[in-house]
Amino acid sequence: MIGDGGSRQAPARLARGPGGARRARGRHAAWRLAAAVASVVLALSGLAACASASASGPVTLNFYLYPDTSGATQDAINNCNAQSHGQYVISYQQLPSASDGQRQQLVRRLAAHDDSMDILGLDVTWEAEFAQAGWIVPWTGANKAAAEDGTLAPALQTATWKGQLVAVPDNTNTQLLWYRSDLVPTPPTTWAQMIADAEQLAKEGKPHYIEIQGAQYEGATVWFNTMVASAGGSVLNASATQPTLGAPAVRALSIMKELASSPAADPSLSVQMENQNRLAMEAGTAAFELNYPFVYPGMKTDNPTLFKDFKWAPYPEVTPGVPAKVTIGGVDLAVSAYSQHKDLAFQAALCLRDKQNQLIGATVGGVPPTISSLYNDPAMFADYPFHADVLQSLENASVRPQTPLYQVVSIDISHLISPPSGISPAGTEQSMISQIGNALQSKGLVP
Repeated sequence: MIGDGGSRQAPARLARGPGGARRARGRHAAWRLAAAVASVVLALSGLAACASASASGPVTLNFYLYPDTSGATQDAINNCNAQSHGQYVISYQQLPSASDGQRQQLVRRLAAHDDSMDILGLDVTWEAEFAQAGWIVPWTGANKAAAEDGTLAPALQTATWKGQLVAVPDNTNTQLLWYRSDLVPTPPTTWAQMIADAEQLAKEGKPHYIEIQGAQYEGATVWFNTMVASAGGSVLNASATQPTLGAPAVRALSIMKELASSPAADPSLSVQMENQNRLAMEAGTAAFELNYPFVYPGMKTDNPTLFKDFKWAPYPEVTPGVPAKVTIGGVDLAVSAYSQHKDLAFQAALCLRDKQNQLIGATVGGVPPTISSLYNDPAMFADYPFHADVLQSLENASVRPQTPLYQVVSIDISHLISPPSGISPAGTEQSMISQIGNALQSKGLVP
């Protein structure tokens, strides 16, 4: 990913002529009046000429999104520009590579009522904050119907705040269990089975680590949220006013602690993120990996020998017989409240995430679609042989806590569960209740 490419040029402003021309002395009043009238006429004709020139060309719509080095986003933009029939041209404004930097730049511009912003690519955790602040506008009428048509329900949930659709799901993501079939012919279906299999491999002196995100960052929060949801619970209540952890959270924390305390844990678990997980699996030291589909082409390219034994299965269950509810990821597209071209921005956003462009996003960019019918499209099968498992996971997915204060809630959670070996299930759950409760009331300090 590249660095901050999100600076944009302000819209061109009409040049203003001098407003206080020096008045020559000794002139007659009539001459001065005639000159003033001529000046006004010229100014008005100039404005009309500018307006006419502007109306004759396409409107520029500025589209803020993370830097996509695959080329899929630019392909989608090119398609939409061609299909707009001269109504608009989408200008790709690349945000910083890190999620925190992306949000910070968007927040600063929106707080300043930047009217050059049109379409915003939002992480699925930002919608509540942006909608509550009045920075993005709801989707209604025909635009809302088009956005919802055929779209996965959990993806729509990420784009909904207080009963209103505030964005349209563009792409999504989910984790699967990736494993080595040469070590484990039959993949485990539960966490208990997976840890037991890893411990047995350790006794046999074989690669046995379970790779997962244990560092103090958003990935650890996602792991915890998945485990809580899979145990039948949630982090917050439906109105996002207080934590609702309880027994499901204690169960989730117990499993996380069990992994961290067993031979199955990678010694670097407490600093592991998604890419470190991928590299460990490719290096041959792990038997299992909980990660996103990007690991599949990575293994194919980086370790072709091991790739032939690199398989996938559904995310392990917390409760036997109850499918896991994996935390959904992805990006939603919103229309800025300060856009001067909202109607065209809605139109362009729908184009950017239509079937053609979501298929490009999947096969070129590697991001799973949010339109469910694409998972039955043979054009996806070669690059997504795991398409059926991804669809099943997405249809049963969970979402992260939806609150305008999500950033603080996530930080509280990640600090309490990392390192995972330091978890005390009952005590950590009580600390979460206290810290998250304070965060929702804007009390306390961010860790």
